[in-house]
Amino acid sequence: MNITKKYEEIHFVDSTKPVWNYSLFTEDDIRNFQHGTHYRLYELFGSHEMEVLGKKGYYFAVWAPNATYVSVIGNFNDWNPGSHPLFVRLDRSGIWEGFIPELPKGEVYKYHINGFNGIKTDKGDPYANFWEKRPHTASITWDLNYTWKDDDWMQHRGGHNSLKSPCSIYEVHLASWMRPNKYDEESYNTYDQLRELLVPYVKEMGFTHVEFMPVMEHPFDGSWGYQGTGYFAPTSRFGDPQSFMELVNAFHEAGIGVILDWVPSHFPYDAHGLFMFDGTNTYEYADMRKGFHPDWNSYVFNYKRGEVKSFLISSARFWFDKYHIDGIRVDAVSSMLKLNYSRTHGQWEPNEYGGDGNIEAINFIKDLNETIFRDFHDVQTIAEEATDWPGVSRPTWQNGLGFGMKWMMGWMHDTLDYFKMDPIHRRHYQNKFSFSMMYYYDENFLLPLSHDEVVHGKSPMIFKMPGDHWQKFANLRTLYTYMFTHPGGKLLFMGNEFGDTNEWNYKSELQWDLLQYDSHRLLKDCVRDLNFLLRNEPAMYENQFNIYGFEWVDLNHPAECVVVYRRKGKDPDNDLLIILNLTPVVRYDWKVYTYGKSQWREIFNSDDKRYWGTGDVFNPDITTTLIDKNNNMYEINVHLPPLGAIVLK
Repeated sequence: MNITKKYEEIHFVDSTKPVWNYSLFTEDDIRNFQHGTHYRLYELFGSHEMEVLGKKGYYFAVWAPNATYVSVIGNFNDWNPGSHPLFVRLDRSGIWEGFIPELPKGEVYKYHINGFNGIKTDKGDPYANFWEKRPHTASITWDLNYTWKDDDWMQHRGGHNSLKSPCSIYEVHLASWMRPNKYDEESYNTYDQLRELLVPYVKEMGFTHVEFMPVMEHPFDGSWGYQGTGYFAPTSRFGDPQSFMELVNAFHEAGIGVILDWVPSHFPYDAHGLFMFDGTNTYEYADMRKGFHPDWNSYVFNYKRGEVKSFLISSARFWFDKYHIDGIRVDAVSSMLKLNYSRTHGQWEPNEYGGDGNIEAINFIKDLNETIFRDFHDVQTIAEEATDWPGVSRPTWQNGLGFGMKWMMGWMHDTLDYFKMDPIHRRHYQNKFSFSMMYYYDENFLLPLSHDEVVHGKSPMIFKMPGDHWQKFANLRTLYTYMFTHPGGKLLFMGNEFGDTNEWNYKSELQWDLLQYDSHRLLKDCVRDLNFLLRNEPAMYENQFNIYGFEWVDLNHPAECVVVYRRKGKDPDNDLLIILNLTPVVRYDWKVYTYGKSQWREIFNSDDKRYWGTGDVFNPDITTTLIDKNNNMYEINVHLPPLGAIVLK
């Protein structure tokens, strides 16, 4: 039995200096770190509370391969670069480390680095677990001690996160979902307040999962978290790490999964962050044709460098390991895969085979997914990927990238284009409406109506819809019914569920006062009931990613804009018929021809008075007539509400 001895049991520790020589690294750690195969670096790098020779304090380790001197500075030493120098390892790993005795929890600190060409920088800790609240930029000594109370969820979460389970995600920007004062962008609900407000709301609405736009520490609110500096720390805007753990725990106790947006594609040039970390390109590509993002004025991780790959996969693994999250949505995957992403001729260089794929980024993504699913088999990884790159959500052993799901951007664009049209023109564009099923089985698709669709002049969902006030809401209820009854996972951005009339503004909050109006409040009820319809009807999810779960029943009436399809689970008795009437014309005694069942009843009607519909057109008793005994074919006679959707079972 191999028992690892502590450093001080093998080595002499000089306890006379302000910083004691100390190390947590083994030779295996160094080798794996350099080869890009060390995925628990958060246990070694950063600041760690420990006891050495009977003294409590903090051990520090930082990677600065181009530095000639590194020290820890903070309030505890009056930010004096000369008082607490770290020791450089002699194995050329570029790691600087040491133990500072009697340093308490909650101390702010940075690394003072004499770097390449004598450049001096003061950097936050890339592996810090806690940071000062912006505009302050120092890291904070902390621990991650917490007693989880979500055993039941963790034991059974495979059933919640499986591709064979209902998946309906509520996308949330924590700062602007709700504020104590909506007129003050410095006014935040804490993680504890969000636990009291957000958890019951998501549960009441019936969503299976919540997805947070990046909670990792970031300096600029206007980046919405997508330009981060703290890859191992939840933002201190809302509280400390334990308070964020409490929030995740509360969601789990409510039976709701937690997905985090995670950004391994780029990082900002803030002075305290990763950019030019030790005076030169440490984390980013040195060649700015690969290393600079023209869209976001940010810098691209060097996926070829083993230490950077170890850093990133460790970051992803950290949130599963320490925060019990159920999935990550990986941002801007397209920009990582393509060397020519947002670059014109002359601004990029082909790979060694003459192609436009970033080979090391592709390998990084495959290793990321293999690692996550190896270590946490009951979670999900989701790609935000907008190109026709093949096999994004196929296993790596089938030459895929290994994600569990991929955002279905084509469905989103086609669907919104269709619904924006005046119903009088829709008759000419049925192919745009039905096109999604032509390529649906290429991937495990998630249907997103995300934050990106309600910002920057794109207009809120309700104002994308044509017609008068009543028609806008009827159109939106029908769109949501189509979304929830279409195969695949679902994602709805906050505010979409009740028809927010403003574009999303990260500086304020959602327009909760709209819920005083029936049209908005009852739209919210409609989305809630669609969520529970999704969860309660096996036909909606059991075969949601295979060819057995969906069938077009009637695409032969483009002039009337009536579309019929069938959703099928494992038991034919659970089959559902969905009928969409995409014009404001009421269709009485509409005939649908389908096989198998002699009895149908209406279980959902988007025109119900309960949802601010007319309530005039519904189907209490549905007449079916056997018309082809050999093929068990029936004629179903139904009434179709205007701009409405009905679900029959």
